[in-house]
Amino acid sequence: MPLQQTGIARQRLPNRRASETLSFEHAGADFTMTAGYYADGRLGEIFINAAHANSALDALASDAAIALSFALQHGADLAAIKLAMKRSSRGEPSSPIGAALDQVTP
Repeated sequence: MPLQQTGIARQRLPNRRASETLSFEHAGADFTMTAGYYADGRLGEIFINAAHANSALDALASDAAIALSFALQHGADLAAIKLAMKRSSRGEPSSPIGAALDQVTP
């Protein structure tokens, strides 16, 4: 069955854009994240890599970040996404994606 068009156009980021690269640790694993921003300061993309390249953790983190980036570029609400991420009983992020969002959002 073919995918149905939603009518929501992707808002691509400009070729030249502000970005920042950060390193962080989550659940004993090291990650590097690059966040790209629209000209108005909105987050538009995240790339995440685990320290162990080509590992299952690296693939999962990278794929989740790509999916998040596409959602943002199609108009998804960043605050709602962040709120929906799983958290521990202490309020800490349960995934590398949640930890990354904590790094780039207030």
